Amino acid sequence: MTGKIKVMSIFGTRPEAIKMAPVVMELMRHTDAIETRTLVTAQHREMLDQVLHLFRIVPDYDLNIMAEGQTLFDITSRAMHGINEVFLQERPDLVLVHGDTTTTFAGALAAYYHQIPVGHVEAGLRTHDIYSPFPEEMNRRLTGGIATLHFAPTSSSYENLRAEGVPDGRIFVTGNTVIDALHHTVREDYVLPEELSQVDFRNHRVLLVTTHRRENLGEPMRHVYRAIRDVIEQMEAVEVIFPVHRNPKVREIVREELGGLERVHLIDPLDYEPFANLMARVDIVLTDSGGIQEEAPSLGKPVLVLRDTTERPEAVAAGTVRLIGTDEQRVYSETMRLLTEPTAYTHMAEAVNPYGDGEAARRIIEAILYHAGRFPEPPDAFHSA
Repeated sequence: MTGKIKVMSIFGTRPEAIKMAPVVMELMRHTDAIETRTLVTAQHREMLDQVLHLFRIVPDYDLNIMAEGQTLFDITSRAMHGINEVFLQERPDLVLVHGDTTTTFAGALAAYYHQIPVGHVEAGLRTHDIYSPFPEEMNRRLTGGIATLHFAPTSSSYENLRAEGVPDGRIFVTGNTVIDALHHTVREDYVLPEELSQVDFRNHRVLLVTTHRRENLGEPMRHVYRAIRDVIEQMEAVEVIFPVHRNPKVREIVREELGGLERVHLIDPLDYEPFANLMARVDIVLTDSGGIQEEAPSLGKPVLVLRDTTERPEAVAAGTVRLIGTDEQRVYSETMRLLTEPTAYTHMAEAVNPYGDGEAARRIIEAILYHAGRFPEPPDAFHSA
């Protein structure tokens, strides 16, 4: 290949944007060798825009596909049609997609139909249950089947890909770009939003709670919230901050179980910058999110994962994350253990973060240049815990 390599990055949700922003910024530092294009589907609109603004990324193409009540069928078909039109115009040499969203799979499949190589950022995560999480597990598996280059965040992800028959020379262990993003975002002098000004971070232990998974809707969420209510009632020097997902079904259950409770702060979802800085201030995180399992440990925060499976076993093995599911009694007891047993808390808080050193984006771009014959050696591999 002669001339510049045209690389198109595709993403559509806030989590993708957070993790792809360092990659896009690193691509733009290599203008001598790379021609960068960015396409967003806006599968999530408002939440995507805040991240683009924070990292000063202006997409070359914005499909703006988000619609009220959209289904997985809607997202996939609209994304595919829009990406196809852009590919016909741009014809990139390489398409980069991230992780496991519907935009990710649509971007990879569209690239395959155009016979354009795909690079998969955050490749190789597996729960080995195609319905948990849904649809993410299948999205990443299908994307992995299409990809030419696999940027695995950890050695565990690398081993998953090797077990599936991916050639060793196509896998690069890079660390996770979410750590790169945190290094850009978290600051000691950051002032949290006014709505959190009443939280007593100095004298109280503060829990951060997030829930949104489809598989947890209904009774599983109720069990979690009742356990949190019991913790608050049991311990006076504890506060809860809960940015409540905009899903009306989630909001209804939260309101019924936690509404009006003293020391429980139910707030709207936060932009990435205040949320990342909030994570740095709290004591414990309870979540069913995937990305937070990577972010919080890098900030020294124990994470209790409200799921039965995780595609991120490295943190469990390292001791920074504990998989506890949604059983009411277990959520209560595990939370109380961290609040009342200093040794248990310290063991999790001080465990080594296995997800990155802030250099993942550099390794990804070096791998792209190496694969294209523009870089003499493959990037140094990130060695996870």
